[in-house]
Amino acid sequence: MGEAGGRDAMPATDANEIDMNEIDMNEIDMNEIDMNGIRTLGRELSNWGRWGDDDERGTLNLVTPACVSAAAATVRRGVSFSLSMPADENGPHDLRTSGRFNPIHSMTRYRGDMPSGRSMGGFASSEDMLIIGTHSSTHFDALAHLWYDDLLYNGYHHDAAVTARGAERCSIQNLAAGVVSRGILADVPRHRGLDHLPPGTAIGPDELDAVLGAAGVAPREGDVLLLRTGTYPRRRRGLHAEDGRSPGLTWECARWIRDHGIAAVCADNLAVEVLGANGDGPMIPFHMLAIRDMGLLLGEMFDFEDLAEDCAADGVRTCMFAASPLNVPYAVGSPLNPIAVK
Repeated sequence: MGEAGGRDAMPATDANEIDMNEIDMNEIDMNEIDMNGIRTLGRELSNWGRWGDDDERGTLNLVTPACVSAAAATVRRGVSFSLSMPADENGPHDLRTSGRFNPIHSMTRYRGDMPSGRSMGGFASSEDMLIIGTHSSTHFDALAHLWYDDLLYNGYHHDAAVTARGAERCSIQNLAAGVVSRGILADVPRHRGLDHLPPGTAIGPDELDAVLGAAGVAPREGDVLLLRTGTYPRRRRGLHAEDGRSPGLTWECARWIRDHGIAAVCADNLAVEVLGANGDGPMIPFHMLAIRDMGLLLGEMFDFEDLAEDCAADGVRTCMFAASPLNVPYAVGSPLNPIAVK
C-alpha cells in the first residue's frame, strides 16, 4: 500500500484577512499541474492505509456516529429540500462527445390493461421504466470511477479491481447504507453578488475560506461541502447563463479539503472542478487527487437553488445532508435524490 496520511494540517486562512472586493475573481487563474506534480501532491494527501489496507470507503470514514448525531441537531424547522436535478432527457449529455446519454423514461403500461389486452380484473394500473447511466444525472462517483498509474484508491490494481463485471473493489455498494452528515453550503455566486458564476470561473482555497467565513460557518471533520455555482441549474430552468466550460474548484482545493477533514464534496456542475483550466496537463487534476489518492467522495450535477434561497432568507448555511446510492453490486457510480433538512 502507499503512504498514509500526510503533512501536518496547514492553518486555515483567516477569512477576515481577505478583501474580496479588491480582487477581480474572474481573473483568477488556476496554476497548472503536470503528472509529476499530481504524483507528488498525491503522496502528500494520500489516505492509503489510513483506515486499513482493505478500506474501500475512503473519507466517509470521517463520518462518525457523533457526526451523524450532530447533523441531526442542525434540524430546527423540519423543512426539506431535494438537491437533485430532474432525471429526464433534458440533461447536458451528448453520447457522441461524452459517451454518456441523458435518462430515458418510457411507459410500459398506461391504458390500465395487461400486455395481452385482457382486463386486470376490477382495477387498472400503470407502469414505466427508466434507462439511466450511473453518471447521467445527479450522482455519486464510486472510488472505482477513476485511477492513474494503474492503481485505484488504497493501492488496488485496476486489472483486478475493475473487470468486465464491474468494480470488484471500491464499488458504489460500499455506500449502500447512505451518507448522512452535516452539509455546509458554499454559495459562491451569492457571495460575489451574482446569480451564477461565469463559465470557466476557478474557485480556490482562499475563496472557500472567504465564502464560509462570511456565512459564519466553520468546517468540521466529517462535513459534506455543498458547492453552488448556479450556472448549470439556471440553464436547466431556461434562465440566462453563458455557455462555456464549467466553473468549479481548482486542484489546490484538495489540500484545503484534507486540512478541514471534509468527507465529501457535492457540486451543481458537471465535474466539481473547473474544466479546461489546466493547459497541457491532465484534464481533471482535482478528480485524480480526490478520488484516487484521498478516497474523497464526489457528487455531481446537484441542484442547490431552492436550498440556497432558503439559506439566504434565514441566514443558516448548514443542514442535515442525506443521500443513498442505489444498491447496485459492482457499480462505479449511482444516481441519487439527495435531501437537505433544516
